[in-house]
Amino acid sequence: MAARQLVEWVVVVAVALLVAMLIRLFLLQQFYISGPSMETTMFTDNRVLVNKLAYRIGDVNRGDIVVFDRVTMNGTDVEHDDLIKRVIALEGEQIEIRKCVVYIDGKALSEPYLPSRDTNQPDLSNRCGTVDMEMQTVEEGSIFLMGDNRPQSFDSRMFGAIKKDLVIGRAFVLIWPPTSWSRL
Repeated sequence: MAARQLVEWVVVVAVALLVAMLIRLFLLQQFYISGPSMETTMFTDNRVLVNKLAYRIGDVNRGDIVVFDRVTMNGTDVEHDDLIKRVIALEGEQIEIRKCVVYIDGKALSEPYLPSRDTNQPDLSNRCGTVDMEMQTVEEGSIFLMGDNRPQSFDSRMFGAIKKDLVIGRAFVLIWPPTSWSRL
Protein backbone atom coordinates (compact mmCIF):
# COMPACT_ATOMS: atom_id res chain seq x y z
CA MET A 1 0.00 0.00 0.00
CA ALA A 2 2.82 2.45 0.86
CA ALA A 3 4.53 1.89 -2.51
CA ARG A 4 1.27 2.61 -4.35
CA GLN A 5 0.75 5.87 -2.43
CA LEU A 6 4.33 6.89 -3.16
CA VAL A 7 3.81 6.24 -6.88
CA GLU A 8 0.55 8.26 -6.81
CA TRP A 9 2.32 11.19 -5.14
CA VAL A 10 5.18 11.07 -7.63
CA VAL A 11 2.67 11.09 -10.52
CA VAL A 12 0.71 13.99 -8.99
CA VAL A 13 3.88 16.04 -8.46
CA ALA A 14 5.15 15.25 -11.98
CA VAL A 15 1.84 16.26 -13.57
CA ALA A 16 1.73 19.46 -11.51
CA LEU A 17 5.27 20.36 -12.57
CA LEU A 18 4.46 19.63 -16.21
CA VAL A 19 1.33 21.80 -16.10
CA ALA A 20 3.28 24.63 -14.42
CA MET A 21 6.01 24.43 -17.06
CA LEU A 22 3.48 24.46 -19.90
CA ILE A 23 1.69 27.47 -18.41
CA ARG A 24 4.99 29.34 -18.06
CA LEU A 25 6.16 28.36 -21.53
CA PHE A 26 2.98 29.19 -23.45
CA LEU A 27 0.56 31.27 -21.35
CA LEU A 28 1.83 33.35 -18.42
CA GLN A 29 5.19 34.38 -17.11
CA GLN A 30 6.30 36.65 -14.30
CA PHE A 31 8.88 39.34 -15.11
CA TYR A 32 10.99 41.40 -12.74
CA ILE A 33 11.32 45.15 -13.31
CA SER A 34 14.96 46.18 -13.05
CA GLY A 35 15.17 49.83 -13.99
CA PRO A 36 13.49 53.23 -13.82
CA SER A 37 12.26 53.46 -17.43
CA MET A 38 8.59 52.74 -16.65
CA GLU A 39 8.26 54.86 -13.49
CA THR A 40 5.68 55.84 -12.21
CA THR A 41 3.61 53.07 -13.78
CA MET A 42 5.93 50.50 -12.20
CA PHE A 43 9.15 50.63 -10.23
CA THR A 44 12.37 48.67 -9.81
CA ASP A 45 11.74 45.40 -7.93
CA ASN A 46 8.08 45.27 -9.05
CA ARG A 47 6.92 42.10 -10.74
CA VAL A 48 4.39 41.83 -13.54
CA LEU A 49 2.49 38.97 -15.13
CA VAL A 50 2.83 38.75 -18.90
CA ASN A 51 0.27 37.13 -21.17
CA LYS A 52 2.42 35.28 -23.70
CA LEU A 53 -0.58 34.23 -25.78
CA ALA A 54 -1.96 37.77 -26.26
CA TYR A 55 -0.31 38.50 -29.58
CA ARG A 56 -0.59 35.01 -30.99
CA ILE A 57 -4.37 35.46 -31.05
CA GLY A 58 -4.65 39.26 -31.17
CA ASP A 59 -2.96 42.43 -32.35
CA VAL A 60 -0.50 44.74 -30.64
CA ASN A 61 -2.24 48.00 -29.72
CA ARG A 62 -0.96 51.47 -28.96
CA GLY A 63 -0.66 51.89 -25.20
CA ASP A 64 0.00 48.20 -24.49
CA ILE A 65 2.89 47.52 -22.13
CA VAL A 66 5.01 44.76 -23.62
CA VAL A 67 8.01 42.67 -22.65
CA PHE A 68 10.37 42.01 -25.53
CA ASP A 69 13.69 40.36 -26.23
CA ARG A 70 16.35 42.97 -26.98
CA VAL A 71 19.05 41.17 -28.94
CA THR A 72 22.51 42.79 -29.03
CA MET A 73 26.01 41.79 -29.99
CA ASN A 74 28.87 41.92 -27.50
CA GLY A 75 31.84 41.32 -29.75
CA THR A 76 31.07 37.90 -31.20
CA ASP A 77 28.56 36.93 -28.50
CA VAL A 78 24.80 37.39 -28.93
CA GLU A 79 23.17 38.73 -25.77
CA HIS A 80 19.48 38.72 -24.85
CA ASP A 81 17.89 41.18 -22.46
CA ASP A 82 14.18 41.30 -21.61
CA LEU A 83 12.93 44.90 -21.56
CA ILE A 84 9.51 46.34 -20.79
CA LYS A 85 8.12 49.41 -22.59
CA ARG A 86 4.88 50.95 -23.85
CA VAL A 87 3.78 50.66 -27.48
CA ILE A 88 3.68 54.17 -28.98
CA ALA A 89 3.48 53.66 -32.75
CA LEU A 90 2.40 50.77 -34.94
CA GLU A 91 3.61 49.51 -38.31
CA GLY A 92 3.06 51.96 -41.15
CA GLU A 93 2.57 54.95 -38.84
CA GLN A 94 4.72 58.06 -38.92
CA ILE A 95 6.13 59.15 -35.59
CA GLU A 96 7.99 62.29 -34.65
CA ILE A 97 8.73 64.23 -31.49
CA ARG A 98 8.58 68.03 -31.34
CA LYS A 99 9.36 69.81 -28.08
CA CYS A 100 8.69 66.59 -26.13
CA VAL A 101 5.28 66.03 -27.74
CA VAL A 102 4.88 62.75 -29.64
CA TYR A 103 3.04 63.01 -32.94
CA ILE A 104 1.55 59.99 -34.71
CA ASP A 105 0.63 60.68 -38.35
CA GLY A 106 0.77 64.40 -37.58
CA LYS A 107 -1.56 64.31 -34.53
CA ALA A 108 -0.37 64.89 -30.98
CA LEU A 109 -0.58 61.71 -28.90
CA SER A 110 -2.48 61.97 -25.60
CA GLU A 111 -0.28 60.35 -22.93
CA PRO A 112 -2.04 60.50 -19.53
CA TYR A 113 0.29 57.81 -18.14
CA LEU A 114 3.35 60.11 -18.19
CA PRO A 115 4.40 61.17 -14.68
CA SER A 116 3.55 64.78 -13.79
CA ARG A 117 6.99 65.11 -12.16
CA ASP A 118 8.35 64.98 -15.73
CA THR A 119 5.61 66.72 -17.71
CA ASN A 120 5.76 69.72 -15.35
CA GLN A 121 9.50 70.22 -15.90
CA PRO A 122 10.15 73.59 -17.56
CA ASP A 123 13.45 72.38 -19.08
CA LEU A 124 12.57 70.20 -22.08
CA SER A 125 15.65 67.96 -21.72
CA ASN A 126 14.64 67.16 -18.15
CA ARG A 127 11.04 66.63 -19.27
CA CYS A 128 11.60 63.99 -21.93
CA GLY A 129 15.26 63.36 -22.67
CA THR A 130 14.77 63.45 -26.44
CA VAL A 131 13.29 66.88 -27.15
CA ASP A 132 12.99 66.46 -30.92
CA MET A 133 13.08 63.45 -33.20
CA GLU A 134 12.71 63.61 -36.96
CA MET A 135 9.69 61.97 -38.53
CA GLN A 136 10.14 58.31 -39.34
CA THR A 137 7.82 55.62 -40.59
CA VAL A 138 7.56 52.44 -38.54
CA GLU A 139 8.43 49.53 -40.82
CA GLU A 140 5.97 46.76 -41.59
CA GLY A 141 6.03 44.10 -38.88
CA SER A 142 7.55 46.52 -36.33
CA ILE A 143 6.46 48.67 -33.39
CA PHE A 144 7.94 51.78 -31.76
CA LEU A 145 8.32 51.57 -27.97
CA MET A 146 9.03 54.14 -25.26
CA GLY A 147 9.26 54.06 -21.48
CA ASP A 148 6.90 56.16 -19.38
CA ASN A 149 9.87 57.75 -17.61
CA ARG A 150 11.10 59.47 -20.77
CA PRO A 151 14.22 61.17 -19.35
CA GLN A 152 15.58 57.81 -18.11
CA SER A 153 14.35 55.33 -20.70
CA PHE A 154 16.50 53.46 -23.20
CA ASP A 155 13.95 52.76 -25.92
CA SER A 156 13.10 52.99 -29.64
CA ARG A 157 14.28 56.60 -29.70
CA MET A 158 17.79 55.16 -29.33
CA PHE A 159 17.64 51.67 -30.87
CA GLY A 160 14.77 52.10 -33.33
CA ALA A 161 11.53 50.21 -33.81
CA ILE A 162 11.60 46.51 -32.99
CA LYS A 163 10.17 43.59 -34.93
CA LYS A 164 6.88 42.37 -33.47
CA ASP A 165 8.19 38.81 -33.36
CA LEU A 166 10.59 39.90 -30.58
CA VAL A 167 7.63 40.65 -28.29
CA ILE A 168 7.30 38.01 -25.58
CA GLY A 169 3.87 39.18 -24.44
CA ARG A 170 1.66 41.87 -22.94
CA ALA A 171 2.09 42.83 -19.29
CA PHE A 172 -1.39 42.98 -17.82
CA VAL A 173 -1.08 43.04 -14.04
CA LEU A 174 1.40 44.30 -11.46
CA ILE A 175 1.62 41.51 -8.86
CA TRP A 176 4.47 42.52 -6.54
CA PRO A 177 4.57 44.01 -4.03
CA PRO A 178 1.05 42.96 -3.00
CA THR A 179 0.23 46.51 -1.85
CA SER A 180 0.77 47.74 -5.42
CA TRP A 181 -1.38 45.13 -7.16
CA SER A 182 -3.08 46.72 -10.16
CA ARG A 183 -4.10 46.14 -13.75
CA LEU A 184 -1.86 47.68 -16.39
